[in-house]
Amino acid sequence: MSEDLYHKTLIDLAAVPEERLAEADLSITVDNPLCGDRVTIDVQMENGKVAAIGREVRACLICQASAAVLSRTAIGQDADQVAEAAQKVRAMLKSDGRPPDSDWAEMANFQPVADYRSRHGCVLLPFDALKKALAP
Repeated sequence: MSEDLYHKTLIDLAAVPEERLAEADLSITVDNPLCGDRVTIDVQMENGKVAAIGREVRACLICQASAAVLSRTAIGQDADQVAEAAQKVRAMLKSDGRPPDSDWAEMANFQPVADYRSRHGCVLLPFDALKKALAP
């Protein structure tokens, strides 16, 4: 794998400490059967928006980094905003789309992953978990 894929920013993001929420309104665990990554997301909601996120990630560096960005960027957003961000990240990875802007601009750090199709799921797994947790 290219050193561009595992650049310092992703390494630093993956090192952000993770913590589960003691009192979550919603909690879900998702697995990537292709690589064995497992992400658990805990969510506290307030007025239809994410108020707090906890996480436990047993996964590769890329998945850990993605979950770290998600856990701080999704705060204050509703299910539709999270789904839209996930769609933009997916497009960035799969069809050379532009990285998300505004709140989700930090996801641009994952652009090198686009060249490694087998790693797309690693970036997207935390988003899939949060989307499932927020689903009605």
